[in-house]
Amino acid sequence: MMKRKLLKFVFLFAFSAGCGSAAAQTFYICQGQDTRTASELTLTDRTQLNTAAIDSITLSVPQGQRFVGGDISMLARYESQKAQYKDKDGKAIDDLITYLGQQGWNTLRVRLFVDPTKSSDQKQCFQNLDYVTSLGQRIKAAGMLFMLDFHYSDTWADPAAQWTPAAWASLSDAQLQTKVYEYTRDCLRQLNRAGASPDFIQTGNEISYGMLWGTQANANDGKTNRCFSTSAQTNWDRFFALLRQATRACREECPRAQLIIHSERVPRPQVLTDYFDRLRSAAIDYDIIGLSYYSYFHGSLDALETALRQLTAKDYGKPIQIVEMGYPFKWAVGGTTFDYTGTYPLTDDGQRQFVADLIARLKKYPQVNGLSWWYAEANAFGCSGNLNSGWYNAGLFDNNTGRALKALYELQNFK
Repeated sequence: MMKRKLLKFVFLFAFSAGCGSAAAQTFYICQGQDTRTASELTLTDRTQLNTAAIDSITLSVPQGQRFVGGDISMLARYESQKAQYKDKDGKAIDDLITYLGQQGWNTLRVRLFVDPTKSSDQKQCFQNLDYVTSLGQRIKAAGMLFMLDFHYSDTWADPAAQWTPAAWASLSDAQLQTKVYEYTRDCLRQLNRAGASPDFIQTGNEISYGMLWGTQANANDGKTNRCFSTSAQTNWDRFFALLRQATRACREECPRAQLIIHSERVPRPQVLTDYFDRLRSAAIDYDIIGLSYYSYFHGSLDALETALRQLTAKDYGKPIQIVEMGYPFKWAVGGTTFDYTGTYPLTDDGQRQFVADLIARLKKYPQVNGLSWWYAEANAFGCSGNLNSGWYNAGLFDNNTGRALKALYELQNFK
């Protein structure tokens, strides 16, 4: 393990005196007696910082610190295709990451696939390690927190698909455990050496039903959860063994990063708590309960609160973060199963009001300390490629004008 100079360059969180709640948290960069906020550093200052010597900007987190932001995994591709980002008044945004930080965001998330060239979705699944490293460097240089989302697959990993990467498909369970450890370790080493150390790490994406199931030809291999007839204890044991290897690599390479276990079972709170009960019984090492919440799939805000109440009652001793959420602003997302338009119309104002009401609910639960918008950067305006594929309209920019939507600015009120 490469040794870090923990005291030479340290990022600390501090509370700004005299600021309102929306600006209550400020990132400070400390080097000897030189203490400045991240926004006060010039570009030259930032390039002179030895970011590879910084272990993590989550070194010190005051009680009550909240994390707000979004997944921007597509940003560099949008930029390369000349998407035009504008603020709410129509003024061009030169650098979206910097702008988001100025709007009170402090955490940005990026997904990572093992070999996305094997994915059938080349529009959305292309985030390999080099791409993620470059984007991670930009996030850290902007003084923001970097959340890394390991998919442990060549393509989308979610409740319906946790396919083993093609290059790993022939490995035995024991070999697969070793591979997960080595892959996680090697990815984190590259990120560390490049000055892009993650501050939050998801060891799997929406892994309620386990991960690395096998091949599509053996669709139930390795699946967990009592919803499946094949959810034998051996599958749980296999899943836990894989998780332990991922965690071991994270603790060795990024000892101060916070590890997230990510579930999307909000609409089934008994399944959700059964899942985290099993993790507790197995003594799985992690720091944060991560949830996906999309009202159009998962139900009303009341359903989310029910899940939060039951998680709270279980007293897992972990903070909770909503690591994925979103709401449309023009038309329904394909496959919508819950219609909330009677309360929140599919408009700019309706989307903003949904965010405002969501934040009001979340603030009732002190253990909820994170809120992250998925696909925040979606913006077809000026873009030479059809990256949105027509199905998604729940980003934070108007695809017809490039202007930021009101919900982008509302999110900072979670802090």
